[in-house]
Amino acid sequence: MTDQEKILSNDYYDIIADYTLPERFRGTLKDFVYQPVSGETGVVYANSREVIPLSVSDFTYQVIPKLYGLMQQGEVFDPTPLIRSGITAVQGGSLNLTGRGVIIGFLDTGIRYDEEVFRNPDGSTRILGIWDQNIQTGTPPKGILYGSEYKREAINLALQSENPREIVPSYDENGHGSAIASVAAGSRLGNGLTFLGAAPDADIVVVKLKEAKQYLRELYLVPDDVPAYAESDVLVAVKYLESYAVSLLKPLVICFGLGTNMGDHDGHSILAGYLNQIATRRSRVVMVCGGNEGNSAHHYEGTAIDGLSETIDNVEIRVDGDTKGFTAELWGSVPAKHAISIRTPGGEVTPRVDFRDQSSREFSFVFERSRVQVDHILVEQGSGEELIFFRFIDPTPGIWTIQVTISENASGSSFHIWLPLTDFLQSDTYFLRPYPFGTLTEPSNAREVITITTYNDENGSFWAESGRGYTRMGRMKPDICAPGVNIDTILGNRTGSSMAVAIASGAAAQFLQWAVIEVNQPRVESREVKNYLIRGAYRAPGESYPNREWGDYDIIVSSQQETSKIKVFRRFSPNIFLLQKQ
Repeated sequence: MTDQEKILSNDYYDIIADYTLPERFRGTLKDFVYQPVSGETGVVYANSREVIPLSVSDFTYQVIPKLYGLMQQGEVFDPTPLIRSGITAVQGGSLNLTGRGVIIGFLDTGIRYDEEVFRNPDGSTRILGIWDQNIQTGTPPKGILYGSEYKREAINLALQSENPREIVPSYDENGHGSAIASVAAGSRLGNGLTFLGAAPDADIVVVKLKEAKQYLRELYLVPDDVPAYAESDVLVAVKYLESYAVSLLKPLVICFGLGTNMGDHDGHSILAGYLNQIATRRSRVVMVCGGNEGNSAHHYEGTAIDGLSETIDNVEIRVDGDTKGFTAELWGSVPAKHAISIRTPGGEVTPRVDFRDQSSREFSFVFERSRVQVDHILVEQGSGEELIFFRFIDPTPGIWTIQVTISENASGSSFHIWLPLTDFLQSDTYFLRPYPFGTLTEPSNAREVITITTYNDENGSFWAESGRGYTRMGRMKPDICAPGVNIDTILGNRTGSSMAVAIASGAAAQFLQWAVIEVNQPRVESREVKNYLIRGAYRAPGESYPNREWGDYDIIVSSQQETSKIKVFRRFSPNIFLLQKQ
C-alpha cells in the first residue's frame, strides 16, 4: 500500500501525537505513516494489527481523534443581520472595510466554487485554493501526504469550461461549508441587494474535510448517516490554512464552524492547543462557534455536599426509542475520586466500582440485551483530571441511572457528564436534570480563540439552542455573541452557531484589513482583535458582564433595541474603534 492508501484505510488507526516522531515509534511499529502538523504535533497512521486493541483507557484518551459535527440547523435575500451587526456600515464610506487583502480560511464540507458569490465582477474566482481531503487523483498540498489541491489558476480554468468538475472535481454536496463561506465572504451582488457577505473582498481558502473512518464511528457509536470529521483530519486542515497564509504573507482568519461534546470542556485537547498557538501569532484570528447544545439537555453537573465524607448523586438519562448506543464522558476534578454503579430501566444494578487506577470494565445484564463498557483514567493526559468514559451498547429504552459517589475530601468539588452532540445520537437521549450552562462545544473552550455564541437579531434575544459558558473549570467563555438565526445564505436561510461565527469571521477580516493591510495595528493577534470587538459591542441595559450567554460584553455590535443607525469600528483614534449611534 502507498502512504496515501494507508492514511485513508480503515485498517490504519489515526493516532494524534504531541511529541517527537517518528523516531519514538520506530522500535515498536514497522508499518506506519507520519504526517507532521506543527512542531512536535503530528498524526501517526498505524497498522491496527501492530497496536493494542482500541479502548480509551488502554490507548490513552487524548491521542484518539474526537469526532466533530456541523453546527447548523436546517428567500429573498435579507441583509438585516449584517446591518444590525454593524457590518455594512463599515463596508462603505471612508473606512471601506471589505476584508481586502485578508484570507478567510474554512475547514468544512467544501465549497461550491462555481457560485457567483465566490467570484470577482469579471467572473474570475476569489478562491485562492481548495484542498479536498477526499480526492486522491490530484496532487496533495506541499508538506501534506493525501488529498488533492486546486489553486486559483485551475479553478478559473474550470469556470471557463463547459464541464467545470472535469477540471476541479471538488464539490460541496452537503452545502454547510458553502453557506458559511457565503455569509462570511460572499461577493456583493446586485449592489448588495441580491446578496452580500460580511467581507465581500476577502480572499478565500477552503479545506473539504473527509468523513471520519468507520472504526472511529464504531468506537463513539456515531450513526453512519451523519457528517462526522476526525480531529486528526481537522488538525492537518488547520495546518494547510496557516501554511497558505504564510506562503502569501497575508493575514488570516480561521472560521471554525464545527464542534463536539467530546473532551474536557476546558480547552486541553491537542487541537485546542494548536489553535491557541495560531491565535497568538501576529496577523492571525481564530474564530470558533460555541455550538448548538445549550437546550439539548446533554450536560449534567453534580456537586459534593459540604460536611459529608461521601456524596451520592443519581444521574438519570432518558433513552427514547431504539438506538445502537451512545457514549458519555464523566470528568471529575482533583482531589475528588468517583465511584459508579449503573441501574438499567428494568431495575438491574451493577456493583459499585471504586476505581483506583487506569482500567476497563464491561457490564452485561440478565434480562436485557444491553451492555455498558466503562473506561477509567485517574489522571487524563491533557487535562490532568479524572475521566470515566461510558459506552452504552444497545441500551433498552427507558431511564438509565448512573449512581456517582464522590469521595476523598471532595467538599465543594463537582463533576460533569456530557452526552454526544444531538446529531450523533440515533434517538432522543437526554438527562432528566440537565444543567444548561457549560454547554459550549469543543474546541471553543480553548483559551486564545474567540468564542462566538448566537442571538436572534429579529428580537434581540439570546438563541435558546446556543451553547453557554463557562468552561468546566469556570474560566470566562464565550467572548462575543453574533446573529445566527434565519441567516440568509446562497442556499437559503440557515440557523446555528456556524452562521454566527461566519458573521463574526467577516467582521474580523474587516478589522484585519484596517489593522494590518492599512498598517494601523500591523502586529495584532486574536486577543487584541477580541478586545477591539468587545470595545465596540452593545451592552444591553440590566445585563451584567461578563456572563455565560452573551460573553464578555454582549453581542457583536447591536440588538433589536438599537434599530437607529449604528456604526461600529468608527475610527476614534489610530488604534480604537467604537460603537457609535448617529
